[in-house]
Amino acid sequence: MAGQAEDDAFKQCLEYNQRWAADTAKNDPDFFPSLAKGQAPQILWLGCSDARKPETTILGLKPGDVFTHRNIANVINPTDLSLLSVVEFAVRHIKVKHVVVCGHTSCGGVAATLNNNKLGVLDLWLQPMRMLREKHAGELAKLEGKDKSNYMAKLNVQQGVGNLRRIPTVIEAMQERGLQIHGVIYDLGTGLLEDLECGEDEDAVKNRIAAFETK
Repeated sequence: MAGQAEDDAFKQCLEYNQRWAADTAKNDPDFFPSLAKGQAPQILWLGCSDARKPETTILGLKPGDVFTHRNIANVINPTDLSLLSVVEFAVRHIKVKHVVVCGHTSCGGVAATLNNNKLGVLDLWLQPMRMLREKHAGELAKLEGKDKSNYMAKLNVQQGVGNLRRIPTVIEAMQERGLQIHGVIYDLGTGLLEDLECGEDEDAVKNRIAAFETK
């Protein structure tokens, strides 16, 4: 019975796709031919794989408007070749104007980090967040429940923004054409995005560029 239910779910997806494609083509005949010619999104979205936060839906946008990479707990790891390839393509070749790192409330990766859950290969994946927890142990110890998990999620996003700003391709685009890097948290309970403070003072910017810029 379980296999039949899963099969029915997939069939429903295909049926919905056919209706959506037909309705879209009817209402906007140029939509699919235009998408087939190429893409020119202005936003690169780096988010969590959680099924409850599809980027185009929560932003009120359409296919083609957002270039996307998602992983468990929106971890921005400077050694992740998959993420680095996406950033390289979006920033250097598509020339997006904005890069958005999006975390969210009730994140399973955050919960696992804070609760010391044993998750196999995910333990290695979440190591950067566990290190972040260690670094901010004093601040986190003062919080409980949702406040604690939300703060951890925000720290993870801010760390991700910082890691992005250390990628040479991103540094170059920020200097030459004003690429902007943003950090946000999506509230699953309200559907709203919170724009996080991810600023740097002048000395921090100079030191970061001096250490990470390549020529």
